[in-house]
Amino acid sequence: MPTEVLSTHTAAAFRVAVRRAAGLLRAGQVVALPTETVYGLAANALDARAVGRIYEVKGRPAHNPIIVHVASLEMARRCVARWPELAGKLARAFWPGPLTLVLPRASQIPDIVTAGGPTVGVRWPSHPFIQAVIRECGFPLAAPSANLSSRLSPTTAEYVRVQLGRAIPLIVDGGPCQVGIESTVLDLAAAPPRVLRPGMIHAASLAAVMEEVPSPESGVRNPEAALRSPGLLPKHYAPKARLVVRGWRNDAELKAHISTLGFDSDAAHVIAHSRIPSGAGLGSVSLIPHDPEAFARAIYAELHRCDEAGAGLIVVEALPETAEWRAVADRLERAAAP
Repeated sequence: MPTEVLSTHTAAAFRVAVRRAAGLLRAGQVVALPTETVYGLAANALDARAVGRIYEVKGRPAHNPIIVHVASLEMARRCVARWPELAGKLARAFWPGPLTLVLPRASQIPDIVTAGGPTVGVRWPSHPFIQAVIRECGFPLAAPSANLSSRLSPTTAEYVRVQLGRAIPLIVDGGPCQVGIESTVLDLAAAPPRVLRPGMIHAASLAAVMEEVPSPESGVRNPEAALRSPGLLPKHYAPKARLVVRGWRNDAELKAHISTLGFDSDAAHVIAHSRIPSGAGLGSVSLIPHDPEAFARAIYAELHRCDEAGAGLIVVEALPETAEWRAVADRLERAAAP
């Protein structure tokens, strides 16, 4: 059966979509829902069989854990075995919003959600639709990005349909995602706390609440240890086309880069923010504002557009090496990984 797509553009449509999504979730189904970061593929986080369907639909590796989404502090606390004072401070400062807190898991969280690990990532998203669905269901939702494993995350309902259409019963269209990349993940089960995945809530903002700068993930991990967060695999967030991140001083240098990679320039699609090439002889040129928040909001959509246009190579202009750009740089580095 074709996947049903429901809009939320009126109050009545919103209510219909909430009831439909909640009914399917109560029945153990998976559905695609909007969040402020990216669209999520949701299932009842307390139902191991339903969560298993997420892994099946996405082709997700079993060792990659899933973040649990809640709609209240009380629900968050039921998902974890310990709720330290720092978790409360961070939740008051940043929730609802794009921050995931990793804490020791409660016994009610199935092994499949945490990939067998002792911790769980918990987030209270700010998008009103997924909040309404969680409240209607009365249980938390496991919800990774609604895409095939390792591929581009979807920031519109249409991008979900292209990748997962016919594999799931329902996609709810809540409009374009306003953050555009996945949440910051902060591990509070570690000492000292560390950022496992950078996001648009930066370390400096966290430090203002924590009174210390959280450590970044070292990149060196015991291969036998369970992953504590999604987004840690080397290859992730990748378009179909080959992606490289390069700087250039002029058109000639850009085309020389493309040539050394073994591509004709007309197969190359360029995404720029500061040095804008003329476009002559290139597949396409698009411009994202030189602003980290605007760039994050737009980059996945631009990468989807390049894939739809049949790009063989996507060249993204190198980003500034500052803290504000770290989250976007992380996504592009993983997307460019071989």
